[in-house]
Amino acid sequence: MATTRSKSNGGGGDHEPKPAPLVAIVDDDASVRQSSDRLIRSFGFRTQIFASGREFLSSVASGNAACVLLDMRMPEMDGLEIQRALAERGARTPIVFLTGRASEEEERRARSAGAVAFLRKPVNQASLRQAIDSVVARGDRNGNRDS
Repeated sequence: MATTRSKSNGGGGDHEPKPAPLVAIVDDDASVRQSSDRLIRSFGFRTQIFASGREFLSSVASGNAACVLLDMRMPEMDGLEIQRALAERGARTPIVFLTGRASEEEERRARSAGAVAFLRKPVNQASLRQAIDSVVARGDRNGNRDS
């Protein structure tokens, strides 16, 4: 089951602040999902975590995330299949691959299909933050980044 989390902004005010951009995390490894979730929330983003590609693709987040952090090798659907399914839907959500095992050919295919970054586990925190920040800074490509 997907879980949405956000870092509390605290404080009050007369109007609601604009929500932080949403980063969807898709990884079959629970420990990676949890550690990525904590780290990305510490960067100031909202997160939603998914244990499988099918779970992610059936969610609202598949169409309104500012960025998808996507594992390459997972049961049922791998990262390239998820990337292809998003493209077939016309979704232009930027994808950052984060993988422990991937061939050069998989990386080439992911990048040629539009992946904005391809990072290897264990990832350097600064590299991950830079990849996500650069995607979000590019602005709203599909009109859905505020959700």
